[in-house]
Amino acid sequence: MEYVIYGLGAVVFFVLVMASIALHEVGHLVPGKLFGVKTTQYFVGFGKTVWSKRVGETEYGFKAIPLGGYVRFVGMYPPAEDRPDQIRAARTGIFQSLADSARAAEWETIQPADNGRLFYQKKVWQKLIIMASGPTMNLLLAFLILLGVTATYGTYRSQLTVNRVQECMVAVGEATNDCVGKPKTPAYESGIKGGDTIVAFNGQPVSDWDQMSELIRGNLDQPVVVTVLRDGQTVQLKQVDTVITGVADRWDPGKRVAAGFFGIEPVVERERGGPLVVLDDMWTMTEQTVHALAAFPAKVYYTAANLITGKPRDIYGPMSIVGASRAAGEVASTDRIEAADKVATMFMLLGSVNLFVALFNFIPLLPLDGGHIAGALYEGLKKAWARVRGRPDPGYVDTAKMLPVAYAVGGLILISGVVLILADLIDPIKLF
Repeated sequence: MEYVIYGLGAVVFFVLVMASIALHEVGHLVPGKLFGVKTTQYFVGFGKTVWSKRVGETEYGFKAIPLGGYVRFVGMYPPAEDRPDQIRAARTGIFQSLADSARAAEWETIQPADNGRLFYQKKVWQKLIIMASGPTMNLLLAFLILLGVTATYGTYRSQLTVNRVQECMVAVGEATNDCVGKPKTPAYESGIKGGDTIVAFNGQPVSDWDQMSELIRGNLDQPVVVTVLRDGQTVQLKQVDTVITGVADRWDPGKRVAAGFFGIEPVVERERGGPLVVLDDMWTMTEQTVHALAAFPAKVYYTAANLITGKPRDIYGPMSIVGASRAAGEVASTDRIEAADKVATMFMLLGSVNLFVALFNFIPLLPLDGGHIAGALYEGLKKAWARVRGRPDPGYVDTAKMLPVAYAVGGLILISGVVLILADLIDPIKLF
């Protein structure tokens, strides 16, 4: 039965992620059609067509490999500048050849009646809306999903009330109840007790545990006086020195950095919250995602190296949609958490996936949406600068010239996807 629940949880989560991808493409499709762009295809998946139906000029359907989706707008690339009525002959140079080949392939299907309906011919603000609406759809989905969990069930958050005081300094993984011959922690020496509520750190008022944690980490081995609320009375504890130890990096938990250590564990409670709380959570998640994206190529490389050499996989490393679905299956089948917590955890995971998809697609490189957004912004700036200087309209920006970048980025995404899927199948990250 456990395996059935595991499989069902993984499949349901995978379907929800693909539904999110489908809605991402709807985000492109709707404004594209509203602005009159000729749209020939809307597909979920890649590869061989499994099912499709044509409605008007657009073919809607599903492909055999359910790992993405796309909307095909006609006329993404403008004609050659020197021969606007046709495709110029291929010139010397691999980069130019790539651009010319892509341009030729697209313009073979363009008819005179399509004039005015081609993507590149649309106004800059229309291009921006069309391309930004896909990832914006995922941002909206992330917000609504996270708000649904936070407002109705709540999320677990560390409080300023002390749950436990660690008595002595121990190595990572060592039993904390064996303190014979070991130095006492700064917290123990300060006299702080379980049930105390922290109100100030070196005279600075604290409002939440995240702030308190950052103050401790940044204090290194300097003196500290903690003020607590105990039995309704404000108590200033004994001055002690925090100690420097290795802790998980805030942006990369797989890496340990030197930081201050005090020695307390906070009470964790489930709290409900509204839109402002969710937006604050999403901002923190965005910061973490941006750092993760910056380290993504290196992380994929080490994942591949560990897979080849047989080294343990970094549990904080990236995973594919297959890995995320397996994690959801683990959550669904474990007996360590209650049913309501399972549902909340799966939807929180779904919300974080949507946020990642949005931020990933906003990267200003082709073939990602952000690359087209950057091209439209550049075109708008060129036109605005020409107007300021009294110059003629410079025309459309030729995004086909950036196809070598698109192929390189696309190749990196493909290789990364293969590596992570293999890792998730052979050596998956396990939550429990």
